[in-house]
Amino acid sequence: MKNEIPEPANLRFLRRLVTILTATMILGLLTIVALFVIKFMGPVATPLEYPAQITLPEGQTAQAVTQGINWIGVVTTDISGIERIHILNLDGTPRQVLEITP
Repeated sequence: MKNEIPEPANLRFLRRLVTILTATMILGLLTIVALFVIKFMGPVATPLEYPAQITLPEGQTAQAVTQGINWIGVVTTDISGIERIHILNLDGTPRQVLEITP
């Protein structure tokens, strides 16, 4: 049998402290991961629902489309380069036209 040197009290304390801190860090990391999973598994945004067809005035080309809660916005340009924003109801009927000035 070998003569074993007893472990000093300070070394035993440090070893236990490192073990406890490691376990605490692992639990903290698992908690953060769980919170991210819970947060991002929430309700998914509903897809935008556009009418089957949107009719623009003659000679205007759509550049961008966006949707609000109860309206659709279409940015258009015409042959002369004038830009307009057409605000439409969700069924595609016109509500308002705004001319974009430079």
